[in-house]
Amino acid sequence: MAVLMSVAAPGTLCCYVNSSVHVQAIRLVHGLSNQFERIIFPHQQLMFEAPLDADLEVTVSKSGTLETQRISCEQLQVLTSI
Repeated sequence: MAVLMSVAAPGTLCCYVNSSVHVQAIRLVHGLSNQFERIIFPHQQLMFEAPLDADLEVTVSKSGTLETQRISCEQLQVLTSI
């Protein structure tokens, strides 16, 4: 199931898929502000608009340890051709 989110400022359409077997906490980070935070279940897809210079911060708990990675929204942008 895809969830579509729109942040306050217009941006580029992006897509993130939780391809793991773990529940993930994601947060869109742009500058000093957080645009939104969501819980994403395994194999769930999230489509959202964001500035290309924003990052998606993905946090997962594995064996009691929190692991966090940042993904540039530039890498997550949806490319379309006409």
